Amino acid sequence: MQELIEMKPSVMSSDEPDRPRQPGTFLNRQTGKSGLAPGKGDVDFPVCVILPAGGSGERTGLLTPKQFCLLLSRPLISYTIQTFERVSWIQTIVVVVAKESMDLMAGIIQRFRHTKVRVVPGGSTRHRSIRNGVLALKEDERSTAGRPKVVIIHDAVRPFVEEDLLYKITMAARGQGAAGAIRPLVSTVIATTSEGYLDHSLERAKYRASEMPQGFAYDVIHQAYERCTEADFDFGTECLHLVLQYCSTNAKLVEGPPTLWKVTYKRDLAAAESIVKDTLSQSLCMITGGCEHARILADTLQKAFFVLQMELDIIPDLTGDNVRYLFKSWNFIQFSINDSALDTIETTFQAVEAANQSLLYPVVVVWDPECWERSVSKVAEMTSALIRERNPVFAGQLLQA
Repeated sequence: MQELIEMKPSVMSSDEPDRPRQPGTFLNRQTGKSGLAPGKGDVDFPVCVILPAGGSGERTGLLTPKQFCLLLSRPLISYTIQTFERVSWIQTIVVVVAKESMDLMAGIIQRFRHTKVRVVPGGSTRHRSIRNGVLALKEDERSTAGRPKVVIIHDAVRPFVEEDLLYKITMAARGQGAAGAIRPLVSTVIATTSEGYLDHSLERAKYRASEMPQGFAYDVIHQAYERCTEADFDFGTECLHLVLQYCSTNAKLVEGPPTLWKVTYKRDLAAAESIVKDTLSQSLCMITGGCEHARILADTLQKAFFVLQMELDIIPDLTGDNVRYLFKSWNFIQFSINDSALDTIETTFQAVEAANQSLLYPVVVVWDPECWERSVSKVAEMTSALIRERNPVFAGQLLQA
């Protein structure tokens, strides 16, 4: 839920429309591309995440809570979890769900092979659910990692958060005690009278929308929940306000990118799926199998895919150092000359499956490279269409010319 934060003039920024945009590092398992993301050694203290996911999603108008709605046959919350799992310096992700959703969440974790997740039951309100997550982390203080120094709180229905921002929030929370992402206001905020007339409006340039993620020193957020009132638990939504009121900790505010938008309405699910499709379709990996004809065709296809705005890597196989491409690309093209290459194809499938890539339907296209040398552009267009559509009907299918 968005809250308004009044800003000092020295931190005002330009007014920028808040609309869905392509996230820079979403689902990219490499450290952020922008150069701002840290190396693993830069965060040398325990960091954990709490994802409150107990909402009913009434505003979507759907029977299924939005965090469990499917995008490309995968629940929305699974994408959010994966976004945090790809950050090496985050140790544990506590997902707080309604008691009746505990089994559902456990099934999602098992099916999509999430490894850093712990599920705890939520409370009747948002603050009660977050408190349950905070207390669950306290129970972990005897573990090898120990109690976290910083806790990141994030919405389960905001999958498009980048590592650069997580790092800034984490380090600010470590130094200041609390930190939160903000965005410029899109619309002017007005106050109305009880009769439904305009009372006054706020000066938009002085305010910001409070967003997620937010980060807190563990002792600060724990103390805030120990001291807050039942009224806070019942009606409050803003964690930054709690730590200011009960711990005198004034949060450092960090300007966030437009990709922080939250899935709230039914139309947002369609927008989120479109972004996921586009992001997953940006890179491909061609496996030539050591065939010279395949290598020649791959070099030509690399130029054709560049025109289609798709990045292309070419490797002979998925062994040795080339295994790293399993974590860079979500789409693999395997070249085959004849049936004798089936062992190579099987090895590719096994490698993709072991890396948990196949659950997002990476398309493996197999063909005779000599047959297609005269129609490179058609090959690129067909492959691009398969990858961008990501229709589960084609999952596991062998396409051969």
